[in-house]
Amino acid sequence: MNPTKKPQQRKYSTQKNNDRLQSRRIVLPLQYEAYQIAMSTAETATATINQQMSRHPELFPAEMQAGYKLNGWTQPSQKMPEVRLRRIRLQEPNSAGQKLAYTIAPCDLLPYLTGTTEEVEHALFLHQFGVPVWALTHVFGRNDSYWYRQLASFGRTNIVGTTVKEADKMPVDLLADEKHAKAHGEKWYIATTVAQDCVLGASVSATADAEGLTDAYGIFKQEAQQLVPDYTPSTVNIDGWAATAKAWRSSFPTVTIMLCFLHAFIKIRQCCKRLDSHYEEIKQQVWDIYHASDRSHFLEQIASLQAWLLSHRSDLTSSAVAAIDKLCQRADQYGLAYEHPTAYRTSNMLDRHMEPMARWLAGGRYFHGHLQVAELRSRSWAVLHNFRPYCPRATVSKTFSSPAHQLNGFVYRENWLENLLVSSSCQQFRHRHKKR
Repeated sequence: MNPTKKPQQRKYSTQKNNDRLQSRRIVLPLQYEAYQIAMSTAETATATINQQMSRHPELFPAEMQAGYKLNGWTQPSQKMPEVRLRRIRLQEPNSAGQKLAYTIAPCDLLPYLTGTTEEVEHALFLHQFGVPVWALTHVFGRNDSYWYRQLASFGRTNIVGTTVKEADKMPVDLLADEKHAKAHGEKWYIATTVAQDCVLGASVSATADAEGLTDAYGIFKQEAQQLVPDYTPSTVNIDGWAATAKAWRSSFPTVTIMLCFLHAFIKIRQCCKRLDSHYEEIKQQVWDIYHASDRSHFLEQIASLQAWLLSHRSDLTSSAVAAIDKLCQRADQYGLAYEHPTAYRTSNMLDRHMEPMARWLAGGRYFHGHLQVAELRSRSWAVLHNFRPYCPRATVSKTFSSPAHQLNGFVYRENWLENLLVSSSCQQFRHRHKKR
């Protein structure tokens, strides 16, 4: 081997395919054993479907209210030859004049019959904490490719539609930021959208400019408006990166951009923590500004800090002066919080989700393949993260089992993975690969 020869760079694509074909798979909150009994005859199948449709209309296509007919069974699969699933055909034609057929599936069989929830549940749970696929193979068998593809397959799930099950639960106050990830010696950026303790968007961009981030955050817009056609958020909290603000204003022109106050404080702390007694005084004044009861009190506290800065400028470093001055100059932007009392003022909630995302990325050694695969993996992490159980020691676990449970107020199944699969009913998709 020639030691001077550089290793060959892996070829990869930075193209993403966002041309989606909706999956026609309806998932009932029934395990396969109960499903077999319920679907054994035409009468019991119709009764079961009608009962579930009245209880959980959000799991079914809206056109199904116009009527449907049983349409036989799926063909046996080599993966599970003993499993056959009921099919139905809608009576209302779609815009192309077609009467679409749907598959009725139980909640403990994975799409394409790649496994059962019992077989993969624990492996998927552990991977959320950064356990690599080779370790999953060592413990649970199969092979690395099986687990890699199994995990990526959950990325073909509508994150918003799966997580938020009722239109009136769709959050209007959001947080957004980009998680930096390594890929082929470069940086890729996971445009992450969070609200009400759930990750509602995770899309990878190869650039951090306005164009790349607009496309990435645009996936959230697309999915949100599938649930609520006229959806527009009221506010979005960001860290101040100009391209992020441009991306959100491009997607939602009326959205109010909220700057994260915590980022301003962290910058001041970084520049002032070696100023001894001055640092404690500065810190107290900054938090007095944050805790101001109304806008006029807020502006008074800003003016007080500016006056203090003017009288102590000679005692401070240039970086400390710049950081404090930057906070004061942005007073009008931070003051928007008093016009939007429900908006997020800091990025704390977003940071709580980005920490486990960072562990997951590090455990998998970041990204190695195409941008499209990175997209699927990031989306998969987000939707699994929303449904995996809370730590039993967490106070919230005494009331809710997962972030999705907390947002919606109910679960379809006690098992977290079965609950996810039921929630993904009519929310999965596949990519269109044919050129048109």
